[in-house]
Amino acid sequence: MTIKSDKWIIEQSKNNDLIKPFEASQIREVDGEKIVSYGVSSYGYDVRCANEFKIFTNTHSSIVDPKNFDEKSFIDLIADECIIPPNSFALARTVEYFKIPRSVLTLCLGKSTYARCGIIVNVTPLEPEWEGHVTLEFSNTTNLPAKIYANEGVAQMIFFQSDEICLTSYKDRGGKYQGQKGVTLPKT
Repeated sequence: MTIKSDKWIIEQSKNNDLIKPFEASQIREVDGEKIVSYGVSSYGYDVRCANEFKIFTNTHSSIVDPKNFDEKSFIDLIADECIIPPNSFALARTVEYFKIPRSVLTLCLGKSTYARCGIIVNVTPLEPEWEGHVTLEFSNTTNLPAKIYANEGVAQMIFFQSDEICLTSYKDRGGKYQGQKGVTLPKT
């Protein structure tokens, strides 16, 4: 299994729709203003957070149950910035839509800019032949409110290609998050 380079990521995005929309270089500034970077890096792709957020709230004193999730546990927000309460979390999605090849597994790691502020990004692996917008979970591990910026870099995707094709892909088994658009809550 090998990690894939910027050359491979660019080729796959241009020829096979790996990532859409796609930036073939690191974007660090928009309209003269510095931003948290996104786009292709040496061995990965830095994704952006869209402006759709679901902020966790305990207003209804619900139990967080992945088998019976209460959608009222979130406040919906569409904005250029999201303030995550102390010791809480928010869900968002990537701007980018992914189509993962059958021989590839993709891992997501948070960007150091956010990690150094106590914000942890969590995403499960993007499995072979999975496609969709990636739902991102931002955990604010601090005792202070934390800010996430929409349309700026938040995490890096790293692509690993196997030396053999898997027997059963995510698409083959009809994965429940296949083709997801928008921020997707837990499904059973």
